[in-house]
Amino acid sequence: MARGVTTATLRSMTYLPPPAEELRFLDAELRRLDAHRAQLLARRAWLVSVLQSAAPGPAAPPFTGPAPATVPRPEASAPRVQNVLLVLGGVLLTIAAMAFTLVSWGHLGIAGRAAVLGTVTAAALAAPVPLLRRGLRSTAESVAGLGLALTVLDAYALHEAALADTDGTAYAAVAATVLAGAWAAYGTALGALRLPRPAALAAAQLPLLLTALAADAGPYGISAALLLTATADAAAALLVTSPALRPVRITAAIGAYGTGGWGLLGALWLSWTAPGPGAAARAAALLLPASAVAVTAAWRTAGTAAPGTTGATSTTGVTGTTGVTGTTGSAGATSTTGPTPAPAAPGTPSPALPAQPLTTTLPTATALLGILVLLAALGGVLRVTLPGGWAVPGELLGALALLAALRVPGMPERVRLGVAWACAAVQGIALLWALPLVAVALFGPFGWADRPWSGRPADARDAVTVHAPWLSHSGPALAVLGLLAGALALLVRNAAWRPRALAGAAVLAWAAALSLPAALELPYVAGLLVLGLLTAAVLALPVLPPTGTVLALVTSVDLAFLALADRTATLTVLSALTVLYAAASTRPRFAPLTAPAALAYATALACATGAAAGWQPPHTALLVLVVPAVAVAVAPRLATTARGACEVTGVVAALVAVGLAVTDAPVLALVLSSLGVLAAATAVRPDRRSAGYAAAALFALAAWVRLAAWEVTAPEAYTLPVTVPALLVGAWRRRRDPLTGSWAAYGPGLAVTLLPSLAALWRDEGWPRPLLLGSAALLVTLLGARHRLRAPLVLGGAVLVLTALHELAAYLVQFADALPRWVPPALAGLLLLALGATYERRLRDVRRVRDVLGRMS
Repeated sequence: MARGVTTATLRSMTYLPPPAEELRFLDAELRRLDAHRAQLLARRAWLVSVLQSAAPGPAAPPFTGPAPATVPRPEASAPRVQNVLLVLGGVLLTIAAMAFTLVSWGHLGIAGRAAVLGTVTAAALAAPVPLLRRGLRSTAESVAGLGLALTVLDAYALHEAALADTDGTAYAAVAATVLAGAWAAYGTALGALRLPRPAALAAAQLPLLLTALAADAGPYGISAALLLTATADAAAALLVTSPALRPVRITAAIGAYGTGGWGLLGALWLSWTAPGPGAAARAAALLLPASAVAVTAAWRTAGTAAPGTTGATSTTGVTGTTGVTGTTGSAGATSTTGPTPAPAAPGTPSPALPAQPLTTTLPTATALLGILVLLAALGGVLRVTLPGGWAVPGELLGALALLAALRVPGMPERVRLGVAWACAAVQGIALLWALPLVAVALFGPFGWADRPWSGRPADARDAVTVHAPWLSHSGPALAVLGLLAGALALLVRNAAWRPRALAGAAVLAWAAALSLPAALELPYVAGLLVLGLLTAAVLALPVLPPTGTVLALVTSVDLAFLALADRTATLTVLSALTVLYAAASTRPRFAPLTAPAALAYATALACATGAAAGWQPPHTALLVLVVPAVAVAVAPRLATTARGACEVTGVVAALVAVGLAVTDAPVLALVLSSLGVLAAATAVRPDRRSAGYAAAALFALAAWVRLAAWEVTAPEAYTLPVTVPALLVGAWRRRRDPLTGSWAAYGPGLAVTLLPSLAALWRDEGWPRPLLLGSAALLVTLLGARHRLRAPLVLGGAVLVLTALHELAAYLVQFADALPRWVPPALAGLLLLALGATYERRLRDVRRVRDVLGRMS
C-alpha cells in the first residue's frame, strides 16, 4: 500500500452496492444460514440418539450425512391450536347449556332447576381461580366465557320460572344492568382475565335503550338513550389509559362510534323532519351535547398522541400555522421529531415500536363529525325559523363564524384540521345549493337565439327565463355567493393560497353580479346596462388579468344574446362591445382574447346592420368583408400571442361573408376576389408567405364563379386563368433555382389546361377546338424539345398524339369496316412476329430515348 493512501481515501474507495443488490445478497446469506442450521440440528439429533443408545444394546447407526435443507413447518402454531380448541369447547358447552335450559328445563322442578343452574354457573365462575393459579390463562378465559353465558341463561330462566308476568323489555333492561355490574365486578376481582370487563361494557349498551323502549319514550327518548350510552362509552375510552385494559378501551371506542352513530342518525332525522321550532329545538338539544362530546374526544385523543410518532400533521390552510411537532408544510404532510434510531445489527430482533392510542386520522375525523353535527343542529333550527331558504345563508354564517375557533390557542393541529374541513364542507354544500341560480342567469339568455327581435321582455327575469323556470330562493342564493366571496377575500391570508383565494372570490362576486338583475327583477334596459358595466369592470379587474378577461368575455356573450330580444338593443350592444374590446386590445396582456372578441362582435354587428336595413344576405356579405380587412391591417401590429387568434377570427369572418353571398354568383365572385386581395396583402409579410397560395386559389375561384355567372361552359375559360399564373410562377422558380425540375415548375400549369381540354375534345364534334388544342400541344412539344424540358415534351406530345387520333378516328373506323374479317388477326400476327424479330434492336432504341430524356431537365 502506498504511503499517500489515507483512511479517508480508502473510505471513499469502498464499494457500496445499491439497495436491490444488497437485498439479494442478504436473502442468499439468510438461506445459507438456514441450511447450515438445519444440518446442525440434524447432527444434534443424531448425537442425542447416540447418547440415549449408550446403554447395552445394539449400537446406533453412524451419521451418514446432513438432513434435508428444508424442514416442513406446521401450518398452525401451538397457541393458536390451543385457543381454537378452547373456544370450540366453550361454545359447545354454551350450546349445551342453552339446549338444557330451553328443552330439558320442564322435566325438573323449581328446586331442581335452581340447583342445576346455580351449581353449574357457580362452578363455571369459580373454575378460573385455580386455573389462573396454575398458569392456565387461556383455559380460564374459556371457562369464564362459559360462566358469563350461563349468567345470561340464569336471567332468562328466572324470568320464565318466576317473573313471567313482568314486562319482557323492562326485565331485559334490569337484567342487562345487573349483568353488566356483576360482570364488571367479576372482572375486577379476577384482574388477569380479559373477557369479563369488555363483556360488561358490551352489556352496558342495552339498559338505557331497553328502558326507553319499555317506557315508550318515542323517537326523542330512544335517540337520547343511544347518545347517552355513546357518551358513557366515549368517557370510558378516554379515561381508561392502562395498557392492561386495552380491550376495554377498544370495546368502549367501538360502542361510542356504533351506538353514537345510530343515535346521531335518529337525531339528525328528527331535526330534518321537525315540523316546528319546538321539535327542532328538542332535536338540537340532542345534537349539541353529542357535538361537544365528539369535539372533546378529538381534543383528548389528539393531545395524547405519543411524541415522535407520525401523527403530527401540519397544514397551510386558512391559518397557516405550524404542526404539533413539524414545521409549516402543505395540508396533510407529516413530520417527525427526535433522533433517528440506528439500524440494528444483522440477526438481532427489531425493537417493538410504541403503541399509539388511536390512529392519527381519528382525531381529525372525530372533530369533523362533531362540527358537522353542531352545524346540522343549527341548520335544523334555522330551517323552521327563517322563511324562503334563508336557513342556508344562516348555516353558512355559522360555519364562517366557526373559522374563528381555528385561532384558539392550544388547539391540537389535527382538531384544527377537522374543524377547517367541516367548515369547508358546509361552504361547498352551500355553493352547490346556489349554483342553479347562476346557471339560469348564465344560460337563460341563449333562449333568444331561436326568436331574435321578437319583442322586448317585461324585465330582466323574463329575459333569462325564456326556456327555464325561475328559482324561488334567488335572494338567499345571492347572499350565499356574497358571503363565500367575502370569506375567501378576507379570511385566507396564507401567501401561497392568497392568489387562488382572490381569484375564487372574484369569480363568486361575478356570479352574484351576473344574477343580480334577474333576482331583483330590474327593467330590461337596466339589466342590459348592469351587464355592460359588469363587462367593463371585470375586464379592468386588477387581480389576475386572465381570469378577469375570461369572465368579461362570458358576460359579454350573455349580454349579446340577451340583447337579441330587441333590434335597437342588439345594434347598440354589439356596437358598444366592439368599441370596448377594440379599446381593450391596445393593452398587450388583454389582446390575445379581446382582439378576436372585437372582430367577432364586429362581424355580428355587420350582420345585424344588414338585417336591420333590410338588405339581402349577399349584400350584407359586402359589409362583413370589412372585418377581414381590419384583421389584415391590425394583425401585424399585435403581439405574437394575439396575432394568430386575430387572423383566425378574420378567416372565420371571411367564411361568414362567403356563406352569405353563396346565393348570388356575381356578388360571390366579388367577395372571393376581395378576399384574394386581402390574402395577397397578407402574403407580403415575410412570416405569411404561404398566404400567397390562398390568394391564387381565391382569385381562381372568383374567376370561375364569374364565368359560371356568365354561363360560360368552355373549360378553357376556367383553366387558362390558372395556367398562365402557374406557368409564370414556374418560370420564376426555375430562374431562382435552376435545379427545379420541369415537372414541378411547368407540369401543374400545363396539366390544368391541356387535360380538361383533351377531355372536352372527345365530346366536341366541331373543328376549332381540335385545331387550337393541337396547335397548342405542338407548340408546347416544340418548346420542350428546344429547351430540353421533360414535362412540356411529354405532356405536349401525348396531347398532340391523342388529338390526332381523335381527328383520324372516323376514318379509321370506316377503313376497318371495309377490310375483311381475317385481316385484323393477320395484321396482329405479323406485328407480333415483327416485334419478336427485332426485340433486341428495339430495346437498344428505347434505352437511347431514355438516355436522351434523362439528360433533359
